Amino acid sequence: MSYRYYEYRPNHSSFGPSLSKGIKKLMIIMGVIFFLQLFLGRLLIAFCGLRPYYIWHRFFLWQPVTYIFLHGGLMHLIMNLFALWMFGSELEYQWGTSFFLKYFFITGIGAGLCTALFNPSSRIPTIGASGAIYGILLAFAITYPNRIIYLNFLFPIKAKYFALIFGLIEFYSTVSQRVDGVAHIAHLGGMVIGYIYLNHSNILRKIKNLRHRKRDKYWN
Repeated sequence: MSYRYYEYRPNHSSFGPSLSKGIKKLMIIMGVIFFLQLFLGRLLIAFCGLRPYYIWHRFFLWQPVTYIFLHGGLMHLIMNLFALWMFGSELEYQWGTSFFLKYFFITGIGAGLCTALFNPSSRIPTIGASGAIYGILLAFAITYPNRIIYLNFLFPIKAKYFALIFGLIEFYSTVSQRVDGVAHIAHLGGMVIGYIYLNHSNILRKIKNLRHRKRDKYWN
C-alpha cells in the first residue's frame, strides 16, 4: 500500500509528515521485538500472539496487547510501520501524543478482542498492528476526508473513499469467511472500534434521544 498525499499548504507538497514522538517509540518497540522474534520465533508467537482459545480457557489475558507488537515477517513489519507513519504522525501532531497512543491501544486491543469473540475456539495465533492501523486509517479519513492520497503513487483518491474501500473489502472478506492468512476481522474490528470511540458521545446522545421518543410515544 503505497501512496503520496498533499498537505494543506499553498504551492507546496510533501511526501508524508515528519515522524512524531509517539510513533517513533512504537516503531522502536516493534523493531526490538521483531529482532527478538528472530531468536525466539515460535515460542514468542505461541506465548504472546493472540490465540482466542487460550484467552478464554487458559486466561492468557495479555495476548490482546502483546499480539500488536509481533509480525509475520520483515515485509509485514515494514508495511505496518509505513502505514503507521503516513497516517498516524499527522493525527498525533493534532491530537497530542497521549491521546494518540490511547487511541492506538484502544483500537489495537479492540481489534484483538473482536477476533477472540468471533473465533473463540481458534488456536491459530493472530499477530501484527494492522487492527490498530486500520483504526488510524479511519481516524485519518474522518479528520482529513478530502485529503488526496496517491494509491501506488499513481491513482488519486480522497482519504474518505480510500478508507471506505478498504473497509468494504474487510467487511466482505469477513462475511464471506475468506481464508487467506489475513486477519480480516481484526482489520474490520479496528475500524469499528475506532469509529465508536471517536463518536461515542454522539452515539450515546442518539440512543438517549431515541429512548425519550419511545417513552413520549408510549405515554401519549
